[in-house]
Amino acid sequence: MKVISSHGPRAQHHQSFSDVDKPLYTISVAAEILETHPRTLMLYEDARLLEPHRTSTNRRRYSQRDISKVQVIQHLTREKGVTLAGVRHILSLFDVMKKHRVEPPGELREIFDRYAALI
Repeated sequence: MKVISSHGPRAQHHQSFSDVDKPLYTISVAAEILETHPRTLMLYEDARLLEPHRTSTNRRRYSQRDISKVQVIQHLTREKGVTLAGVRHILSLFDVMKKHRVEPPGELREIFDRYAALI
């Protein structure tokens, strides 16, 4: 979206983001918050589990929603032993379950609730 500034002839480019979607964190800061390696975040992106915002210079920027989504992914991989392909399918099922108001199995209730709040 292009916005013309009222403070002169220069055009400024702004995108509106809600607070949770504002791309704030570099990959190194996001990795530190998540206690993981930056390469892990790239792997999640390669697996189409995450799509961080890209700056005009093609640098990744992560939002709080991205951070929360990675926490869900980490729970499924670390606590439940799910592969990344499995995580992609589970998150897809969660999308459908939320849309159709289907209750998740008891052992996935907490993680479903956390993810459903993000979508």
